[in-house]
Amino acid sequence: MTGPLGIVAVMRNSAIAVSGLRKGYGDKVVLDGIDFDVAAGSVFSMLGPNGAGKTTTVNVLTTLMKADGGTVHVAGHDVVTATKEVRSLIGVTGQFAAVDELLTGRENLQLMADLKRVRSADRVVARLLERFDLVKSADKAASTYSGGMRRKLDLAMTLVGNPQIIFLDEPTTGLDPRSRRTMWEIVRDLVADGTTIFLTTQYLEEADQLADRIAVLDQGRIVAQGTPEELKRQIPGTHVRLRFTDLFELDAAAQVLAGATRDDQELTLRVPSDGGSRSLRALLDRLDDHMISAEEFSVHTPDLDDVFFALTGHTSTEAIAK
Repeated sequence: MTGPLGIVAVMRNSAIAVSGLRKGYGDKVVLDGIDFDVAAGSVFSMLGPNGAGKTTTVNVLTTLMKADGGTVHVAGHDVVTATKEVRSLIGVTGQFAAVDELLTGRENLQLMADLKRVRSADRVVARLLERFDLVKSADKAASTYSGGMRRKLDLAMTLVGNPQIIFLDEPTTGLDPRSRRTMWEIVRDLVADGTTIFLTTQYLEEADQLADRIAVLDQGRIVAQGTPEELKRQIPGTHVRLRFTDLFELDAAAQVLAGATRDDQELTLRVPSDGGSRSLRALLDRLDDHMISAEEFSVHTPDLDDVFFALTGHTSTEAIAK
């Protein structure tokens, strides 16, 4: 659908709609006309090396910074002309926990509830403390909290007021694996309740585990978008692994499937493929035409680190180190 009615229809199904977003500082272009759309009730992850423009994107989308060009609608509202409405519907958790260490966990939540003029604040605070497993430490100063507890408290403060859309800017940086997985479960629960999550991260496993769609940002441009599986299929290296019962079947298959790599010891063939259903069907039909049967087959795809390297020129580890 095109035209004004089409735009309205898209926005109704979108939590965030971005078109031609540009931002620069002097001669340095940070965002060079990026476009993306975030479906309501989903997790959208933006990946990219340091300096790619992820945090700038978050700052523009959350009304903390004005863009130089393009349009941004959050929950159907223009971030420039309806700033107040946008701010009332979103929550933001930055790269570093924004808690007051002189206050207790309960007092931090109570302060946020007071600032947002939340009704039944005591009940809301109690529910959040329980949800984030902070009841036992609720009356201890936040300065005594571990890194994981601070991040949980920070996210709990973000949830005061029940925002429709939550922006998580590298929320698990510096957390131990157990705390990180706890945060993942919290994010999944939020999405199950209908919340939309915009997530920036340099942990590729995190994006793979949580995101419905991913955008890879590099040097101010989106170089790829799609589901995790779609992105993996774009990178060379995807192949089908076929295992046979004996050398006779392996020999026959190797003659039929030109370009395959064989392993006589494992009785397997590695066949280059895009991993799509059409190519898989064609491969199996070809074997069937020659009355060859594979005992098992599996599709192997590159992981997101391979995608990240192919699209940005370095690995995720290198990106974090820069």
